[in-house]
Amino acid sequence: MPGPMPGPALVRLVMIRALAFALAACAPAPRATLPPMAEPESTAAARPWVIAHRGASALRPEHTLAAYALAIEHGADAIEPDLVMTRDGVLVARHENELSDSTDVAQRPEFAGRETRKQVDGEWVKGWFVEDFTLDELKTLRARERLPQLRSTSWDGQFDVPTFDELVELVAARSAALGRSIGLVPELKHPSHFAALGLAMEQPLLDALAAHAYTRRAPVVIQSFEIGNLRDLRTRVPRGGNITLLQLLGNPAQSPHDTVLAGAPLTYAQMATPDGLREVARYADGIGPAFAMLQIQATAQGRYRSALVDDAHAAGLDVVAYTFRPEHFFLEPRFRSADVAAARDEDGASRQLRAYLSTGLDGVFADDPALARRVVD
Repeated sequence: MPGPMPGPALVRLVMIRALAFALAACAPAPRATLPPMAEPESTAAARPWVIAHRGASALRPEHTLAAYALAIEHGADAIEPDLVMTRDGVLVARHENELSDSTDVAQRPEFAGRETRKQVDGEWVKGWFVEDFTLDELKTLRARERLPQLRSTSWDGQFDVPTFDELVELVAARSAALGRSIGLVPELKHPSHFAALGLAMEQPLLDALAAHAYTRRAPVVIQSFEIGNLRDLRTRVPRGGNITLLQLLGNPAQSPHDTVLAGAPLTYAQMATPDGLREVARYADGIGPAFAMLQIQATAQGRYRSALVDDAHAAGLDVVAYTFRPEHFFLEPRFRSADVAAARDEDGASRQLRAYLSTGLDGVFADDPALARRVVD
């Protein structure tokens, strides 16, 4: 970045590098460097990517530097930050722009007056919103477990909300220490909402990627549930470089919000048809459907097939499915272990992931990258 950084930012950067150095001593042996997602003319990956969904979010509060660092230690090929933007235009990692599910903002009396009600992607939401906070204000908040009924809360209050720049610094340091490439898979959250506020995130993300030597060469996959921003990004991100684009697919009955705003809603089910996939391939390099959307069917050979995976590959698209979690609660009934007492069901989660991988997936988003790593390997 040009010019000297302010004091607090410099302190945070030093802390990040110190954390990365400390973790190097307990890191696993280096893995082979993985290439970026395959280009359309060659969709068959040598090995599916394990993408740490919001970091090692089954084990640490999601979207914290601790969660990302642990995911890398556990062998993730790439880490996935969801990106939103502060009032002063800084990209930060949060799953939603509403903060109360994943931080202690509701317990902070100094911010009680910030609680409000907003319409986000057509839905009314009440709470505290990242776009109403400056970065300095946001940095005073502490992360908390989003799923306390299923996951440990022992790490609550220990970590802050990281910026995208801080995350890139961490990944670059760990990559150098481990001698392997670690990808970044940022998702632009609610892009139409932020653009309407004058906080469009696409160019700031490209600027951030261009500003770091690491992200000028490491594999980067930009993802979005909307269409228009990916089409626009395609004009600025030519094929063949280190940056690829992933079209996320949501609930089949729902539509990307930008198509709703344009008065021409297109459902995700329509996008998942052979014709729809060929259209997606005009601007994106892959699709990211929920695993349930794959509708896998067992074959006589003991494997599974998915028409969506086959159709996407025929259209020249990679397929990266979300989200594989280790808890019994999230598993399909056919894969659950009998009479499991604990919240985690590693045997069932492994069976489910193995079944879906047999369809030819190019990658998976996983909350427990260590478990996914064992299955993929």
